[in-house]
Amino acid sequence: MEDLNSDSPEKMSVVEVRTTSQKGRGLYATAPIKEGTVMLEEIPLVSAQFLWNYTYGYLACEYCLKPLETAETNVRRLTNDYGISLPYAECCPIQEQLGGHSKCPDCREVYCSDDCLQTAVKLYHGALCLGAEKGNLQHPVNVLVEFWKKMHYPPETSSIQLVIKIIGMFKQSNNITGLRAKFDDFVSQTMNEDLMIFHKMLGENFSQQIDELYELIRRAFDPSTDDRLQWLTMSGFRSLLALIGTNGQGIGTSSFADWVRNVSELDLPDNQRESVDVLIDNLYNKLDEVVGTFLNNEGSALYSYQSKVNHSCAPNAECRFPRSNNVLALTATKDIKVGEEICISYLDECALERSRHSRQKMLSENYLFQCQCEKCETQVNDPDETSDDEEDDDDVMDSDSD
Repeated sequence: MEDLNSDSPEKMSVVEVRTTSQKGRGLYATAPIKEGTVMLEEIPLVSAQFLWNYTYGYLACEYCLKPLETAETNVRRLTNDYGISLPYAECCPIQEQLGGHSKCPDCREVYCSDDCLQTAVKLYHGALCLGAEKGNLQHPVNVLVEFWKKMHYPPETSSIQLVIKIIGMFKQSNNITGLRAKFDDFVSQTMNEDLMIFHKMLGENFSQQIDELYELIRRAFDPSTDDRLQWLTMSGFRSLLALIGTNGQGIGTSSFADWVRNVSELDLPDNQRESVDVLIDNLYNKLDEVVGTFLNNEGSALYSYQSKVNHSCAPNAECRFPRSNNVLALTATKDIKVGEEICISYLDECALERSRHSRQKMLSENYLFQCQCEKCETQVNDPDETSDDEEDDDDVMDSDSD
């Protein structure tokens, strides 16, 4: 089990963090990197499943977010069709555990292994475990959680659970100065700018609810009685929200998606390949009808090194989760030269295909910067206009965020 508090991720020999006057901190190649190379693997400082995913029964390890239901169980539950049978069971990375999963003996929270349970207890769960009070909706922590759910319906972009776990980490830490330094090291602009990002993520009404949210935090944890939580003032709380809003990285895991990927790699006769492809298409169509985009187990996390990777509209890397848990793999999508900056896209693939004007608009509104990547610079003389299709998409995105 890797140490969450280690200062260096795995496979860090080909990249390093540098600071430039133009872009601030960034990640740069120290050796030639081939397409497909995993440049680093990183465990988050903290991660949490989205609350609505938890509410709707997406069973996952509380610590590492690894799915805890098989692909067949997963697709049966999501389609509400318990007659579905998936072939090639060996392609599912999650196998039924005869002895059950590891559970906290007090609150019965579920973990994929004793290692994850013990790590969670050591880092934060010891201070957060509600024991028999877990099911008490009047408990201050549960009141806080329910308030968050009502103010932030799916699809979620962040989680109050990150805030709660961070509080737990401070309550248990034997090195408050060192832990504070880890959070202070995240890339940040100004608190006001970062809160603008968080408001954009959570909706216009969120700015009016921060005071009430903080009051519920104060009732749940009462920082006035714990010297380790002296930072948890209203100002400190707003700063923490800003840090999460700016640096939070989404995580998506799915035992069914893993099964599909593994089946696609099988060497099958043509008739079997055609049959399983039809099955997969039919299942995805059924999933789309029942759950739509609410398909995977999702959450968010804070990664120290990943947070320092800058954006490009022509990225040479992407973040992947090959272990189907919260371990992030920064992977090269192109050959990269020595000294070249490692960049990912803050926009999805569809958005990257839009005009320079549209990309700049999205980045300015959501991340508060003007992109000066190579792609944007070569398109600098393109008309500053948005196509009708893109305007329609923008209207849909705006309505989804309401």
